[in-house]
Amino acid sequence: MKCIIVDDEPFAIDLLRSYVEKTDSLELAGCFSNPVKAHSFLINNRVDLIFLDINMPELTGIQLIKSLTHSPLIIFTTAYAQYGAESYEYNAADYLLKPIRYDRFLKAVNRASETLSKVSEPASVSKSLALNHNKSAVTSAADERVISIKSGSKVHRVGLSSILYIEASGNYMIFHTGQEKILSLMTMKEAIGLLPKEQFVRIHKSYIISIAAIEVVERTHVSVKGAKIPVGTVYREQLLERL
Repeated sequence: MKCIIVDDEPFAIDLLRSYVEKTDSLELAGCFSNPVKAHSFLINNRVDLIFLDINMPELTGIQLIKSLTHSPLIIFTTAYAQYGAESYEYNAADYLLKPIRYDRFLKAVNRASETLSKVSEPASVSKSLALNHNKSAVTSAADERVISIKSGSKVHRVGLSSILYIEASGNYMIFHTGQEKILSLMTMKEAIGLLPKEQFVRIHKSYIISIAAIEVVERTHVSVKGAKIPVGTVYREQLLERL
């Protein structure tokens, strides 16, 4: 993962740099003691992850994130515990309190990596899903509708009939289609608003599913092209009514 460090304390930068350098999964793209310069860098360069202090002069870490059209994943690094709750509204993979131990740093990095890896599974798996889905899909005028899904600097144009289900992951929604997985920074409410109610139904606090894609319905889950998706107790009756 390509990352940057933003912190106004030189000691904190040196410590995080040493942690990044001995972590194989990370590639350091820059260190910034001035958040304004970090902002300029982020506008012109794409990174996967920011190690970000919150309490800084000129621009706080949260103000920096609010100023970006698209924010990478963030691991907040701060000496102030009171910012914890607010930080998770801003694409935070984790929240590290100073002084930061390497084992805790590594746990945060692994969390960020897991989030990103959900959209990078081998293409052969997705292609297999696509073939199976196309064989059983019933086309109609509604199936041909297309929605736009913003993912980083890209906007994907996706046919509704290709979406199998949508999964919440932290501050992201992952759109599972017959060809790929698209990670988008949005809330569950925003995802529901994109989808027509006649074709999709929420079945769990973390899942929305295409009704046409359901193959098997059991008490605690449904099956979609080999994937078992949990059904929440409060959503079961609504699912059965729709079916």
